[in-house]
Amino acid sequence: MSTSNNVGPVMASLDIGSSQVKLIYSVVTQNINDENQIDVVGVGLVANAGLKHGVVVNIETTTEAIRRAKEEAELMSGYKANEVWVSVSGSHVQSFDSKGMVAIKNKEVTQQDIDRVIEAAKAIIVPADRNVLHVIPREYKIDAQDGITDPIGMSGVRLEANVHIVTASSSAIANLVKCIEKAGFKVAGIVLDQIAASKAVLSDDEKNLGVCLVDIGGGSSKMIYFINGSVAHTSLIAVGGSHFTHDVAVGLRTPQMAAEALKRKHGCAVSSLVTDEETVDVEGVGGRKSRTIARKELAHILEARAEECLTMIANDVRLSGLQPLLGSGIVLSGGTSSLDGLVEMGEFVFDIPVRRGFPKLVGGLKDVVKGGEFATAVGLLFHALETKKDYYVRKESGSMFSNKSNPTIDGMTLKVKKFFNDLF
Repeated sequence: MSTSNNVGPVMASLDIGSSQVKLIYSVVTQNINDENQIDVVGVGLVANAGLKHGVVVNIETTTEAIRRAKEEAELMSGYKANEVWVSVSGSHVQSFDSKGMVAIKNKEVTQQDIDRVIEAAKAIIVPADRNVLHVIPREYKIDAQDGITDPIGMSGVRLEANVHIVTASSSAIANLVKCIEKAGFKVAGIVLDQIAASKAVLSDDEKNLGVCLVDIGGGSSKMIYFINGSVAHTSLIAVGGSHFTHDVAVGLRTPQMAAEALKRKHGCAVSSLVTDEETVDVEGVGGRKSRTIARKELAHILEARAEECLTMIANDVRLSGLQPLLGSGIVLSGGTSSLDGLVEMGEFVFDIPVRRGFPKLVGGLKDVVKGGEFATAVGLLFHALETKKDYYVRKESGSMFSNKSNPTIDGMTLKVKKFFNDLF
């Protein structure tokens, strides 16, 4: 599948969850307004049982799931990708605040001063068994003036920075990278799950007003708090969609697969929203006959777990001390957020506004990735474009090769061109 010259290399994102591996292939094109647009060209979606709470528990199973997702995405798109952006989450991820201070060199703040003050803030003792994933500036202070978001060009003597540092277990990261490399990818970058999801789901206005994004995945619910436009806190609770499914399987005596299908198709988190007349068919276990039950019975099971999950999230919000600052309320994302009645129950439990978060619109196969479960994978694409824009956005005068070429061949082409230009 060849493309026009103004299309850069394939941008791939990989969200390895406790229940599914999601892989998206995309390319960056120019839309009619000459703005960069991410076009989704291929998606791989494969069930995964090799990960628990963000930590690899079975390398072979996880590698095989990534490999199959890769085959699906390649088959759908006709493209190949060498490197992939990866999200990471789990109880092994820890974050904390730190401060740094430097003297401003020429009495006016430059990018060099900002780099130095962030290095100073990073110079705290991080244990040897932990990797620093992100250093996110919260605010800057010049002399006595605080609350500065962009200090470049300002005059002063002393520059201080408040930063939020996110670290992860080195061994958990190493095992994840091992699975990805065994499946045939290089890791372009590792991003915290919540940070990736926030790039796809939240608007700048929400971040500035104060918001908490809750990404309810298969094995856990991940929270990230934004105050005044920057990350203030991240946390995790170990309850997710698989717990809802397990409750349905046990409560209705049905296999896990059937319980998952029931939850997705007929589930509701508030039983009062379901009428008494509605019924659903429940598959039996071990060859037993299927039976028909009232849909309200299914809703009662899900309601109990939803209330527990949302109450735990509400406690986390309360303990963070940031609740009074959440002007935009709470945004629910992730696969489980699509459960009927969850937003209504959320508004009752949290007593602040709640909405469902869906990924921002991208081009190409946008209907495939429009659900909340793709928030992290789509967010990784936005992060990749922000981080390595010059690499992914190919100019008109770029390579004469299609996407299937690799950067080393492109580099050789330019060298050969330059050689002949210099010669003549």
